[in-house]
Amino acid sequence: MIYRLAAEKTLTDDKLMEFIRKHDAECAFRLQKLWDAYMTDYPIFHEKEKPAWKPDNRIAVNFAKYIVDTMNGFFLGNPIKISVDGEAEDIKKYVEFLDQYNDQDDNNAELSKLCSIFGNGYEMYYVDPIGNVGITYLSPMDGFMIYDDSVLQRERYFVRLYIDDDQVLHGSLSDDENVRWFTIKGKLVWDEDEKKHGFDGVPATEYVENRERIGIFEPVLTMINAYNKAISEKANDVDYFADAYLKVLGAYLDKEDVKHIRDDRIINFDGEADKLNVDFLKKPDGDTTQEHLIDRLEKLIFHISMVANISDENFGTSSGIAMKYKLQAMHNLEKTKERKFTSGMNRRYRLIFSNPVSGMKNEDWVKLHYKFTPNIPANVLEETEIAGNLDGIVSHETQLGTLSIVDNVQAEIDKLEEEQKKNQDDAVMRGLFGGAAGDITGVLEKEGSGSAKA
Repeated sequence: MIYRLAAEKTLTDDKLMEFIRKHDAECAFRLQKLWDAYMTDYPIFHEKEKPAWKPDNRIAVNFAKYIVDTMNGFFLGNPIKISVDGEAEDIKKYVEFLDQYNDQDDNNAELSKLCSIFGNGYEMYYVDPIGNVGITYLSPMDGFMIYDDSVLQRERYFVRLYIDDDQVLHGSLSDDENVRWFTIKGKLVWDEDEKKHGFDGVPATEYVENRERIGIFEPVLTMINAYNKAISEKANDVDYFADAYLKVLGAYLDKEDVKHIRDDRIINFDGEADKLNVDFLKKPDGDTTQEHLIDRLEKLIFHISMVANISDENFGTSSGIAMKYKLQAMHNLEKTKERKFTSGMNRRYRLIFSNPVSGMKNEDWVKLHYKFTPNIPANVLEETEIAGNLDGIVSHETQLGTLSIVDNVQAEIDKLEEEQKKNQDDAVMRGLFGGAAGDITGVLEKEGSGSAKA
């Protein structure tokens, strides 16, 4: 759901309460169901109990968690690489410090997971007590953004909500200048304190999985529920056949006879055999139909969610090109997610650089570039051949960016430059003294120590 307020209108207390009620309804009827599915809390566990004499297995196969975690590992199993235009050492060092200070690789992964579950997630920015910019992620169940009603959907307010130990609802409201806090006890009560946050805009960003804000497993949730019901009934049938009733026609059995048959598993009757009928009661066998349904649902779940079943025994034996075709749908999803994530990161660094405590210029964020590397089995030999073939065609930065073993391209370039400079210095020493640079250095050190002794 998108919350909108016209640019010319002011957010009144009544309007804010209306938005909070809408958000509460969305949490109850949609978001909570998605979170429950990820946490293996499916409707099969809440159905009415069957009579005691009937098998009542409750089995849930958590496709939702598998789909989310597989896609998240594929998308951000390799951390995002950030490069900076030109020789902007101050920008590069600040971004490295900012990301390490906030453990941003982990934040990115958790934020991406929230987007996959709910279809969107939020990121908040603040200045901590020691004067550094802090970054944290937030579930859409704990807050929402209010946009204007223009085609650009400009951010106007961000609302964060939480419930304390006394079950009292608290929250904060951030606009493009200040942060205010409130409590809801029957009515909305504002705190007296108000604080300037220092960012040039609402200090939060909404990240989305796609424009429609649909979770990655949401389209197949009904199929997951049907799969859980089918496999639970399959288990019930197994129990039924294991405990089937023994039918004895043409002879009377007392309690001792029944106990004897049950314990010794021997049936021996006097009388005419053709008048006796001993058999198990059987209900119609739907095993084939059940197996077809279970197999069809499993294939459809992975097909519609567009996430590959990498645990399939045939997946690992596929050739390189065959594996690429099997991962094509995931690549398509990854590219959409990558573009949406890039948009969010642009806003992240634009807001952070606008705060004076960062020491950056407002426009410095445009010098940042992000590289996403899908986490698939890497053929390092093939990558090095590609990188070698690119020599002289593209920049060293692009050339090194093709190697999955290089985590930080700029740092690798700096190391190469240091090694080249050292090799040049060693070559000069050998040219001057006609020997190894190391030998000359050793001689100079000995002479220095001898002079010191003298």
